[in-house]
Amino acid sequence: MTGFGLGCLTACGLTLIWRATTTPQRVRQHRLWGWLAESLAQAGFAEISSARLVGVCLACGTTTSLVVLSLSHSVVISGFLGLTACAAPILLVRYRQRRRRDALRAVWPDTIDHLASGVRAGLSLPEALVQIGEAGPEALRAPFSQFAEDYRVSGRFNESLDHLKESLADPVGDRVVESLRLAREVGGHDLGRLLRTLSSFLRDDARTRGELESRQSWTVNAARLAVAAPWVLLMLLSLRPEAVNAYDSPAGVLVLVFGAVTSFVAYRLMMRIGRLPVEQRVLR
Repeated sequence: MTGFGLGCLTACGLTLIWRATTTPQRVRQHRLWGWLAESLAQAGFAEISSARLVGVCLACGTTTSLVVLSLSHSVVISGFLGLTACAAPILLVRYRQRRRRDALRAVWPDTIDHLASGVRAGLSLPEALVQIGEAGPEALRAPFSQFAEDYRVSGRFNESLDHLKESLADPVGDRVVESLRLAREVGGHDLGRLLRTLSSFLRDDARTRGELESRQSWTVNAARLAVAAPWVLLMLLSLRPEAVNAYDSPAGVLVLVFGAVTSFVAYRLMMRIGRLPVEQRVLR
């Protein structure tokens, strides 16, 4: 009886340990794929899947490792530089994401003013949105033109708004779309004033954020250069046989590992310290 009870307790303990070590990993994995998909959508690459982005990262790392290995004949150096190159596609996506977010932030006030003017002139909401696709800012013409096509084909305003929100992938766009949906459903009479207030708020926010970013841009760029410089130097040193022999030793591997960890921690710390608050998409 004692042995049977001890066996049951052991089985329960092993089951709890297995669930504790596997379930959070699955959650993290799903969050990683969701983060990649969201970053691709906000960068304007919605047609690219997260798995394809990961494949591109692995291809960049493998190609870099093979090229460095053929030049330096060092497995250690080629491996570390290959791991560094794996992050290049993600950094490119993040760069495009920031550029697109800044571009949309700059044109949203004028777009909302244009929409408010159309509503004040007596246009219906679908007609005002279609006008943005024809005469609005260049950065927003494509998604609003797609909205016009969806609405002409289906005639369903809510579904067309959902597609517009997905193609925009922008927090401000989510707020505008939901305001229009609410006004369409309940027949709000203050939509024009709401849009003008939102436009004024966004214009002030863009001006303040632009001043802050211009002041800190040189500091952030200098920090990024400081993080990238050692690895560029390592690539140049890999062409010298004496440097290759030094890094192929256990002490050289330890130096590379310490340098990689230090660079990663310093970069993340720099990004966290210099990060400005970014509005999240909560109305999806």
